[in-house]
Amino acid sequence: MSIGSGIALFVIGAILAFAVDVDVEYVNLDLIGYILMGAGFLVFLIGIVLMARRRSTATVTRTSDPAGERVTRTESSTSGDVQP
Repeated sequence: MSIGSGIALFVIGAILAFAVDVDVEYVNLDLIGYILMGAGFLVFLIGIVLMARRRSTATVTRTSDPAGERVTRTESSTSGDVQP
């Protein structure tokens, strides 16, 4: 959701900064467009970082032996983080 909202903020900001040619008293639409573009870029980057940190996989291997069932759990991260 944050990636999509970041892209939406960036697009709305670009439209305000480059496509809208209206003079509004007390409001600078170009500046508001640049601020929205910066905020959209920041939200997009935060979304990418949070998505990369959340991504991990867990593998469970079950083996049966006469003494009982033995369970081995291995967790690995696809984002490059090392988990205990």
